[in-house]
Amino acid sequence: MYAIVGATGKVGFSSASVLRQAGLPVRAIVREAAKSTRLREIGCEIAVANLEDSAALASAIGNAGNVQVILPPDPQAEDTSAQMYRAIESLARALNQVRPERILAISDYGAHVAHDIGMPTVFRFFEERLGQLPGQKLILRSAEHIQGWGRVIPAAIASGSLPSFHDPLDKVFPTISAPDVGHIAADLWLRPASGNAVEIVHAEGPRRYSAHDVAAALSQLFDRAIDAHAVPRPQWQATFERILNGSLASLLIKANDAQNEGGLVDVEPGGEVCHGSTELIDALRPLIARR
Repeated sequence: MYAIVGATGKVGFSSASVLRQAGLPVRAIVREAAKSTRLREIGCEIAVANLEDSAALASAIGNAGNVQVILPPDPQAEDTSAQMYRAIESLARALNQVRPERILAISDYGAHVAHDIGMPTVFRFFEERLGQLPGQKLILRSAEHIQGWGRVIPAAIASGSLPSFHDPLDKVFPTISAPDVGHIAADLWLRPASGNAVEIVHAEGPRRYSAHDVAAALSQLFDRAIDAHAVPRPQWQATFERILNGSLASLLIKANDAQNEGGLVDVEPGGEVCHGSTELIDALRPLIARR
């Protein structure tokens, strides 16, 4: 049995789909049963549990020998950082109780960096906490999701200018379509077990892109000129806080500073990299279609 915590998200659903196509049993662990229709349709068993309820999580995971976990930040939380650390502890308690043979955790590029760089540092703690548990751990560090650009597409449409926290605008950075992360995770599940206590793999797209590349792709999709512009650093906090709480804004600001510094929010030196197949424009196209 493969239990997927957070199966309704793009990553979790993609993993569940690939595993079901391979004929494997999947228990989809969701926060709300009402959102499980697609998972039922592909043949998943459904269990309901909140990430911060360790008893419910342990019950939902049950006898699954393989457990995939993802740690989504809650943008509605008053303090996202505190919420994520609580979720890590809850998840660790649940996993320690049921003790699956293998755990696959979706982590973040830059989680190997020792000093505080925001969101990747939360995932560094996540990896360290899971490392204290029995069983084999497979850590899949994901590059930035292309779908994150969806937050600023409305501004680009309205003004013809794409706001970017990536600076310089022509610098390429690792990014990936979220469903590709789930596909790579499923492919890793289907590999023979390495026998290592901890194995780390990185996931990014078929190539790296710059903010200018994102603007060019949007220009093509909208059939109009859209240019990228770098949001001035003093305006970052206010810009983020228009759509996110202050805690999550701070985590993302530190991560973007590290990204722009170069070499930090990246593959750990010598690390293995798996590449998704979805090109930038193809990942952006569904975001446009929903508008």
